[in-house]
Amino acid sequence: MSEKKIVVLGTGGTLAGTSAAAGDNIGYTAAQIGVAQLLAAIPALRGLPLECEQVAQVDSKDMSFAIWRELARRCAHWLAQDEVAGIVVTHGTDTLEETAYFLQEVLCPAKPVVITCAMRPATALGPDGPQNIVDAVTVAAAGGARGVVAVCAGVIHGAREVMKVHHYRLDPFSSGDAGPLGYVEEGRLRLLREWPGGDVDLARVRLQKALSAPTWPRVEIVMSHAGASGATVRALAAQGIAGLVVAGTGNGTIHAELLDALLEAGKQGVTLLRASRCAEGGVIAGEKDLIPGTSLSPVKARVELMLALMP
Repeated sequence: MSEKKIVVLGTGGTLAGTSAAAGDNIGYTAAQIGVAQLLAAIPALRGLPLECEQVAQVDSKDMSFAIWRELARRCAHWLAQDEVAGIVVTHGTDTLEETAYFLQEVLCPAKPVVITCAMRPATALGPDGPQNIVDAVTVAAAGGARGVVAVCAGVIHGAREVMKVHHYRLDPFSSGDAGPLGYVEEGRLRLLREWPGGDVDLARVRLQKALSAPTWPRVEIVMSHAGASGATVRALAAQGIAGLVVAGTGNGTIHAELLDALLEAGKQGVTLLRASRCAEGGVIAGEKDLIPGTSLSPVKARVELMLALMP
């Protein structure tokens, strides 16, 4: 463990949840226990150079742009401190992949920012949160670690690839066909791929815009499917939204009626981006594509488009 300190930023989630009965792993209320109390209850963390801060206390299904803004601001503050080796963020699993991608794109940190979580509440007979926190602290303190990653059930995922693929099991995340970055095994890291990187200068500009913009561009997601119509797209365009991501079938293909509505919206000034609803792979762009494609998942494509459109 590095002698430099690790800062733990709490945002709530199942990891901080409680239920009336210890055997109830689904009828709990998320975000009930403060991050300082969570850390104090983990024997393996005692004596380590840790500092904690409660940034938010929310069920991650209710994650907001206001929390993202504050979380990015606090991460940037702590990353700039020489005595800080890395950051751990406690978070719910539902929107973890979106928060991870957002933070990577506005921070592109040279130090590690490790997001961790739990699938069982703190009051469960066998809570998974404590071990996930310990593993996250291990990664945050590791020499050479950098970028935004997620750590859950001993697996390290990159911010760009991580996605929640299961609603119940203790290992709910996947990195798709890219595979995980590595594993935490008995307090040691076994890396399989390079740490996340990116455009530091672009991230700096995006962070400044995210912190200073009074409102963020409204970007929504629509899905192509059998029998799709253009009604939702036309309604959203009428509301003056800034952008639309379409989760297409296969290689981002779009139902004809939905495509007509999207192209109409594009002519009205709505910026369009095409993703695939498939869990693995991404859109392979072609020269004759009417809407630009992306290899990002629809939810991350939404974050990307929102950042690109930010004034």
